[in-house]
Amino acid sequence: MADDVQQIIGYLNDGPGKGQSYERLAVFTDTIGHRLAGSAEMDQAVEYMLSAMHADGLENVHGESASIPRWTRGSESATMFSPRTKNLAILGLGSSVGTPIVGITAPVIVVKTFDELRSRGEEARGKIVVFNQAWQGSYGATVEYRTRGAVEAAKVGALAALIRSVTQFSLYTPHTGSMRYEDGVEKIPGACITVEDAELMQRMTDRGQEVVVQLQMEARTHANVESMNVVAEIKGSTYPEQVVLVSGHLDSWDVGQGAMDDGGGALISWQALSVIKHLGLRPKRTLRAVLWNAEEIGAVGALNYYNEHKMEVADMDMVMESDSGVFYPTGLEFTGSEEATAILAEIMRYMEPFNASAVLPGGGGADITFWIQDGVPGGSLGNRNEKYFDYHHTEADTMTVLDPSEMDKCATLWAIAAYCVANLDEMLPR
Repeated sequence: MADDVQQIIGYLNDGPGKGQSYERLAVFTDTIGHRLAGSAEMDQAVEYMLSAMHADGLENVHGESASIPRWTRGSESATMFSPRTKNLAILGLGSSVGTPIVGITAPVIVVKTFDELRSRGEEARGKIVVFNQAWQGSYGATVEYRTRGAVEAAKVGALAALIRSVTQFSLYTPHTGSMRYEDGVEKIPGACITVEDAELMQRMTDRGQEVVVQLQMEARTHANVESMNVVAEIKGSTYPEQVVLVSGHLDSWDVGQGAMDDGGGALISWQALSVIKHLGLRPKRTLRAVLWNAEEIGAVGALNYYNEHKMEVADMDMVMESDSGVFYPTGLEFTGSEEATAILAEIMRYMEPFNASAVLPGGGGADITFWIQDGVPGGSLGNRNEKYFDYHHTEADTMTVLDPSEMDKCATLWAIAAYCVANLDEMLPR
């Protein structure tokens, strides 16, 4: 297997595959742009990838249908009229309702926590709640304000919620993302604002000034539409029914190019199969790439795929998802048994020349979590993504964020991990 791995390394870093992941992604994102689930652009992306992966010589290239929720942003704006006039940069949140045609004009109350909102509930009634929450130490902890902000504001009688973007760094860039409603609670509009404007309104209200904002949003949810996950394979030579799955999600939010989130993860998953195909290698087990649909709005495509294939769980050897950037790799994040972890540690030694051989706890991803919960070993790409949330869900998520050489090394790690696991004598122990 060592000789095969050296071929993979050479092909992707010094041979025909050098710069290929980046260039393929650039052509794809420059051609189609962002790819909101349920949109015409997402349909174009699916057809593009089906055609490209078929032309690349991969096997069993096909789409698997899924019913996808469709939400559209429409026109949106926010303007502060008091104590001075200022346009506010906003991005409505996915699944948000819109405002009335005339908009919502109301005084603002600024709070830093849900507890503060509850303690000032009477004061918030009939107002627009601005959440100026601090970074809570992680994305997972902080994003609760984005997902739950409108619900919590509605519970105290607020008219709308404006949430400070979930990021540690801002160049006046609002960050969108999903939100959710709760049965029995009135649906009010939710949008993200910049860190700078959240802090501006905090300072103004702290001085006792009344801040008045007009919010207009045309957001609406439509009937579900049919779309597809994209699937391609290299059939296993000995155990074709057993599968090592690599993946990334093809959809994005309707801003930027969706290059980092998650075009890069989708492309290195295609590239992992591509290099193995073009080197004429065939592992013992099937390698399957899945480019997920509608991850951003709740892993809808992945859940549909799981429901259609969950009877195959005993033959799913390992599932992998790259959805946290394709910056310089550090290793493989992994969830599995101690025995499986030890096997992955041996495989990852092939990445020592790149200083990217770590096997770290916590492998997973929104699209593969169903399989991991069923006991299937799961992996995700570890990479130096400290700046990931600077660009996440913004107009700044473009090809400029990414580096061709770093993507090559991510594809190298992805291909080596998948190929070596698929070529073991036995499935990974659970």
